[in-house]
Amino acid sequence: MSSWVKDLTMTVAAITAVAIAPMATSGQAQGAVGSGYTPPRTQNGQPDLQGIWQALNSAEWDIQAHAAEKGVPAGIGVVEGNEIPYQPWAAARKKENFENRLTADPLSKCYRPGVPRITYLSFPFQIFQFPDMVAIVYEYLHYTRFIYTDGKSTHPDSNVIDFWMGHSLGRWEGNTLVVDTTNFNDQTWFDRAGNFHSDALHVVERFTRTSADVVNYDVSIEDPKVFTRPWKMTMPVYRRQEKDLQLLEYECYPGRYDELEKADEEARKAK
Repeated sequence: MSSWVKDLTMTVAAITAVAIAPMATSGQAQGAVGSGYTPPRTQNGQPDLQGIWQALNSAEWDIQAHAAEKGVPAGIGVVEGNEIPYQPWAAARKKENFENRLTADPLSKCYRPGVPRITYLSFPFQIFQFPDMVAIVYEYLHYTRFIYTDGKSTHPDSNVIDFWMGHSLGRWEGNTLVVDTTNFNDQTWFDRAGNFHSDALHVVERFTRTSADVVNYDVSIEDPKVFTRPWKMTMPVYRRQEKDLQLLEYECYPGRYDELEKADEEARKAK
């Protein structure tokens, strides 16, 4: 490699490092809780989280910090401390998942993505509020979560029933919507990098509006079968600003995309 190429490479690396640092700090600050912002209220007096929101990060690819590769944007990560505390056997399983991620990822089979993954996919979601319930409608697979906040509902027996998206109950703590979700199956991942969980997963999400157009999304994860301790993720989600915006249709058909890719490959070979 010539000296000028080396110098150029070092210069670009230095500029990138300086540019990324304030971006990371700014992104964390925008989503920070405790900014003094007072959100508007619904007619029922709840903090108003309604609207169409979307995460703008690369967590759907890998929730930890990662470099860019073909088809995957780089990311600074959303995991607190950038460490997921896997038990030794689970760390080996995660590595295996990563190596087989193109076919092993449940999303490649059009399965439901699970919680919290569905929140930071590259698809918007819309929040609706009612006196005794919050509903979140996702563009991805048209899925809807019903989160009861009446204080009367309870989780079903986890030994009897489980769900792809878990069973969610909510409550209000000041300006924060706290969502407690249990009763998961063990078939979903946290991202495309193979980070996974068992059916003992317990997720607590916190939605806090920190400005007119930002909601801080904080997630606590517990799973004694897979992790040595609880851990957290945090990120801002942003209000979509387009005029007349609405959720659009996105459907997934198992095997359909493989067929299209195979047809494209055969067409290329035929040329």
